[in-house]
Amino acid sequence: MRPLERQREEASEIDEALAWHDGNARAAIATLLADCAYLRWQLELAGRALSPGFTRGWRPDLDRE
Repeated sequence: MRPLERQREEASEIDEALAWHDGNARAAIATLLADCAYLRWQLELAGRALSPGFTRGWRPDLDRE
């Protein structure tokens, strides 16, 4: 599902993220970007650790389609 389609559902999550950073949107965005970078790094490590035989040739993809 695309992010804009789920915006209404996740409004409370957005409010929680902003509240965690005392309403500072820039700090909330910076934290989310840092989390995204960390998860991409973890996905890259997992991709290197997976053997092609175990995953039948599938590899994790860092980019959305």
